[in-house]
Amino acid sequence: MSSPDIKQVVKEKYGQAALRVTSGGSSCCGATPSCGCDPITANLYDAAQAGEIPGDALLASLGCGNPTALANLNPGETVLDLGSGGGIDVLLSAKRVGPTGKAYGLDMTDEMLALAEENKRKSGIANVEFLKGEIEQIPLPDNSVDVIISNCVINLSADKDAVLREAFRVLKPGGRFAVSDVVTRGELLPEVRKNLLLWVGCVAGSLEENDYRSKLAAAGFEQIDLEPTRVYNVQDAREFLAGQNIDVDAIAPQVDGKIMSSFVRAVKPRAALDQPCSISKEA
Repeated sequence: MSSPDIKQVVKEKYGQAALRVTSGGSSCCGATPSCGCDPITANLYDAAQAGEIPGDALLASLGCGNPTALANLNPGETVLDLGSGGGIDVLLSAKRVGPTGKAYGLDMTDEMLALAEENKRKSGIANVEFLKGEIEQIPLPDNSVDVIISNCVINLSADKDAVLREAFRVLKPGGRFAVSDVVTRGELLPEVRKNLLLWVGCVAGSLEENDYRSKLAAAGFEQIDLEPTRVYNVQDAREFLAGQNIDVDAIAPQVDGKIMSSFVRAVKPRAALDQPCSISKEA
């Protein structure tokens, strides 16, 4: 598929998820496989966190992790969520950074942006702003945010190098990249990736973990670390792929333990101007 095709499919999928929520349904995150859910998106937020934000924000979540629980957010910081959807991670981040901080959400899907604005209204949280745009072209100035978070969105981009370059650009020197994403451990056979397209689409575009590290380094990041938060096995695949006319057992060796949700950390180096200057001893 070409980049425009992938982008259109993603827009349609997430637009439909938002509409299901606004019509009184659910994106089906965390429910039963019979309605099209999977182990990747299930049970990511605890009851205390769910109680902090409007229910529709949780219902619209299609993430693979909980970056707000894993990222170290401090009062007064500016946070940007790439692919913010219904706004759950933006609203939770806004509470963490407090009234002296700010949380931005960036999304390209009109339906999700409308849902996020409504969730912002219901929450009463003021230090939040939702932006329309694409994660390959972030509509914010250079060196403007302290922390970038994202929840199972970067794997959906057809140009991950552009996403990481843009993330690096908008982060302040010393800023942190702290995202949840689906990655693979070792390469999967092409036919396995094709079969697993039914696995929410998050696997098809996921990077191999060493490739992820290399791309972050190429963008300029340092202190790169990938921490698995959920490792998926063949039973997870069987639960989602049941009834799809796919012989899960035949591909088990290529699936078991090789697909994982991970917390991906990296840091933008401090500018050279922040380092002590050397003084010449020459006359």
